[in-house]
Amino acid sequence: MPDIGDWLASIRLERYRQTFLKNGIDLDVVDDLTDADLNELGLSLGDRKRLLRAAATLAQQSPPPTAALRPSVSPIHSEAERRQLTVMFCDLVGSTALSARLDPEDLRQSIVAYRACATEIVGRYDGFVAKYMGDGVLVYFG
Repeated sequence: MPDIGDWLASIRLERYRQTFLKNGIDLDVVDDLTDADLNELGLSLGDRKRLLRAAATLAQQSPPPTAALRPSVSPIHSEAERRQLTVMFCDLVGSTALSARLDPEDLRQSIVAYRACATEIVGRYDGFVAKYMGDGVLVYFG
């Protein structure tokens, strides 16, 4: 899969490469960006529409993140099995107070940094980040 710079170049938006890198935006979070996020990053209306359309297409083309990690299932082992699953939701403590004190750009950077840190730690313990929800992270283990 290409990096964010290559992908932006493919949709004629390479001028935003540094902005995306500076804000910790990579291909794994592009589909989570909203029009308001892109406006906050300084993209014009046309560029926001172009990027959102391309992100939707990218999400449809990309396999689920676990598909590459999941071994192929042989017909012999295709029966249902009971598994223990741990579901964890964690969020940034004091984010409401932070949002009152920080500029939107700084708050966004804090959330992006928090997500990156949480994702790294979850991966270290063989977890799967199911969804980012605001300043929260929904995680599965098992």
